[in-house]
Amino acid sequence: MNRLANATSPYLLQHANNPVDWYPWGAEALQKAKEENKLILVSIGYSACHRCHVMEHESFEDEGVAALMNEYFVCIKVDREERPDIDQIYMSAVQLMSGRGGWPVNCICLPDQRPIYGGTYFRKNDWASLLLNLADFFKQKPEEAEDYAVRLTEGIRQYESVPFIAQSAEYTKEMLEPIMDTWRRYIDPVEGGFGGAPKFPMPANWIFLMRYAHLMKDEGIAENVKLTLQKMAHGGIYDQVGGGFARYAVDGVWHVPHFEKMLYDNGQLLSLYAEAHTWNADPLYAEVADEIIGFVERELTSPQNGFYSALDADSEGKEGKFYIFAQDELNEILGDDAPIFNAYYHVTEAGNWEEEQSNVFFRKDNEDAIATQFNITVEDLRNRVNSAKQKVLTVRSKRVRPGLDYKILASWNGLMLKGLCDAYRAFAKSDYLELAVQNAEFISNELMSGSKLARVYNSSKEEGRGEAVAFLDDYANVADAFIALYEVTFNEDWLIQAQKLTDYALQHFYNEEGGIFYYTADNDEQLIARKSEIMDGVIPASNSVMARNLKKLGLLFDNEEYLEVSAQLLRNIVPHLAKYGTAYPNWTMLLLDEIFGVNEVAITGPGNEVFRREFERQYIPNKVMLGGETGTLPLLEGRLGDTTRIFICRDRTCGLPSNSVEDALKQISS
Repeated sequence: MNRLANATSPYLLQHANNPVDWYPWGAEALQKAKEENKLILVSIGYSACHRCHVMEHESFEDEGVAALMNEYFVCIKVDREERPDIDQIYMSAVQLMSGRGGWPVNCICLPDQRPIYGGTYFRKNDWASLLLNLADFFKQKPEEAEDYAVRLTEGIRQYESVPFIAQSAEYTKEMLEPIMDTWRRYIDPVEGGFGGAPKFPMPANWIFLMRYAHLMKDEGIAENVKLTLQKMAHGGIYDQVGGGFARYAVDGVWHVPHFEKMLYDNGQLLSLYAEAHTWNADPLYAEVADEIIGFVERELTSPQNGFYSALDADSEGKEGKFYIFAQDELNEILGDDAPIFNAYYHVTEAGNWEEEQSNVFFRKDNEDAIATQFNITVEDLRNRVNSAKQKVLTVRSKRVRPGLDYKILASWNGLMLKGLCDAYRAFAKSDYLELAVQNAEFISNELMSGSKLARVYNSSKEEGRGEAVAFLDDYANVADAFIALYEVTFNEDWLIQAQKLTDYALQHFYNEEGGIFYYTADNDEQLIARKSEIMDGVIPASNSVMARNLKKLGLLFDNEEYLEVSAQLLRNIVPHLAKYGTAYPNWTMLLLDEIFGVNEVAITGPGNEVFRREFERQYIPNKVMLGGETGTLPLLEGRLGDTTRIFICRDRTCGLPSNSVEDALKQISS
């Protein structure tokens, strides 16, 4: 076994038996490269990455290729989920060189870590040839290598950066039109989502569009959102039997998934479907939310109540094998209910995708048509399908399971915790809140030390917590989740925890001169570039999450510094929104709050929980909730008492107290 044998990362452990002399990222490998003047080969991936497995099998398990790598390079393996700071740098390099990205990332660097070449997946022969050419280039033309490293490293430092905007801005509804013109060009009006194939769920995009449609009363966008939510929930990207979403669909109709299932997707999609149900009470949204929670609780929850990172796409060396079924197998499992189940999920004898006789379950026909076909009621149809689903799930659970990435990451746990809070807000189910509180206590007890976070907790090791290193997304997403947990419990302990994390981020991550947060702290390892995460992707950028957190905390604590930093962050980004709006949905949600204002809803007195639940049945996306029978927040001062009352405040001005939700809502609509 190589030096990865002592790693805690499942991804690194997958490579521990390779003939490549892999090192984990650290002082030993970096020092060796300098002392021996050898190029560094940085290879980055994650445990659920299918192409990473393919390249490992083709190249890293090959004795001849490994010999080349070992002779000419110091080879370093990186789990991008444990060290996103390293991934960020070398992914930027690959994107600058090739114009595209993806995993695995493979970068060749000078002995001081500066890259000179990089790419993603390479076929075995191409990889071996590339290694020899680069080793010869470094030996024969070191000055050219140095010159290229200088230019590329400068490009990395400038990549995804924005200038400081000092002048305060006035935000109006009219500003939204050119931004929305960009969005409309990308929306698929037939199949939902954006563009053609592949199709990614992109939950933050749809939360923004849903809020925009509601606040601007845009029925066209509203229909796009509803279409997308239905198409995703009916598609093969959604696990129709076990709940939860795969990472993306390889086609343009949501049918065939790339079968890996990530915690970060499911946490955000839970937030999306929960909020959508309050906006438009479609029973499908409630069903999807409940099944996501069931999947996460069943398959991604540790004994300590942390959430694991992912399930692999592969099982028994084959992508999707765990999830697909032949019609004959279903007929045997389901008996008389097989024809109904097969019609409902488009199962055919030939198979419904490229894999012969294999079926990915998806929905297309409406339930009325299927019920008519079998001469039963829609209610009977649903009951029989649900019963059949449980039988299929039971059989499936006995198969060889996909690999589990048992890392527990602070950032992704924050996303799932936020999703649970949003689900409790929408559906008021006590077990949702119970799971949320258990996870929050796990984060607080196991990943926090004072105001400092540890990114990684590894439940497979006795020592548990790794080094207390965390990144801006950890602080941002956990603080966001704690704010959400306060809003559904009115327990100020969670809000104080969020404030501690935010204050730490301001102290160690914020660059006042640039008016932006760095991704890495000033008291952690310094790499060749200190970058900022600005554009929202599948996961919103850590800067946009911090900007929204600071807005909420500034209102709740009446803290001008928080509000000013939030305003500065938004000022820097606004000039970019019309050019490439689809890269900034979370930022544009903050812009909506600035344009429409934020309603501060304080509910006090002994009946606060009853009123809170009743209030949450109304879709008001631009609000913060606070209250309880006790509390220290400025807005609660002088407003606590024995009578249950609701105070609606905006711009530091509060209306008269209301004794009913109905009266309070009139203040918001007026």
